[in-house]
Amino acid sequence: MKKNWHLIIDRTPRKGSWNMAVDDFMFQSLGEEATTYLRFYRWENPTVSIGRSQNAEKVVNLDYCRQHGIDVVRRITGGKLVLHHKEVTYSVCSSDTEIFSNKLMDSYKLISEALNVSLQRMGIESHLAKDTPSEYARGTMPCFAQPARDEVEMDGKKIIGSAQKRTGKKFLQHGSIPLEKEDDLLISVSHSAAKETVVKMTSLSEALDKKVDFDWAVEHFISGMSDYFKVNLAPKEFSTNELESTQKIQKERYENPDWTYGRLIFLI
Repeated sequence: MKKNWHLIIDRTPRKGSWNMAVDDFMFQSLGEEATTYLRFYRWENPTVSIGRSQNAEKVVNLDYCRQHGIDVVRRITGGKLVLHHKEVTYSVCSSDTEIFSNKLMDSYKLISEALNVSLQRMGIESHLAKDTPSEYARGTMPCFAQPARDEVEMDGKKIIGSAQKRTGKKFLQHGSIPLEKEDDLLISVSHSAAKETVVKMTSLSEALDKKVDFDWAVEHFISGMSDYFKVNLAPKEFSTNELESTQKIQKERYENPDWTYGRLIFLI
C-alpha cells in the first residue's frame, strides 16, 4: 500500500523570509508519526540565502545587496550561499525513517536520485556527482560554483544545489533548481573573495535549449518523485492556526536581523 505525502505548490512568488518560515514550520511540526511534506515554491525578489553557520559578512556582498534591493536570509540548513530568483525551489521535510533511514547522507542521496529521475524524464542527461572538490569544501565560494558529492550535475555543471538539517529521525532538505542562469548576479552578490570563482552551473532552460517555466518543471518533479518513492501526493492547505504559527516564525526568526546576520544563530 502506497504511503501518502503532503504536497504543497506555492505558485505565487513570496518573500524569502516567508519561504524559509514555511520550511521551518514544517520541520518543527513533525512529531512521532511518520509524516512527509513535499513543497515547491518561488521567490518574490532576488534573494540570497546563506547556510546556518556561515558568516554573512564573509560570504555576502552586503553593500551590493542593499543598493540593489536584494534580500538576504539565513537558512536553518547547512551549505553555502545561494542566489534564489528564476528557479524552482523544492523542500522535502520528513520523519519517515522507513523511506529515508535516519542518516543525513543516505536521505540526501535518495532525494538527489529522485530529482535526477525527474530531470531525465525532461530529457536532461544528468547524474549524481561522485566527489566534493577540496577547494569547494573549504572555501567561501557560492553553492553553484561546483557540484558537490551526490548533488545533481550535467556535463560537470551543477543543476541542483541542496542543503539539509537533521535532528534525530526528522529532517528538512531544500534546494535550488535554476530555470535560467544568472552568473553575473550570483558573483555580484558574493563576497569579494569569490569574485574570481568560475561558476560551474547550468539551468533547466540551458540544458534543454528552450525556455522552461515553473509549472512545467514542477509537473515533472511531482511525477518523478512520486514514482521514485512510490507514494501518493495529496494537496495540502495550511490551516489558519498553521499560517499564524508560520507568521510567528517569520517575524521572530527570518525578519530578525540578529538571526540573519549571525548574532543569534548559536542561541536558537
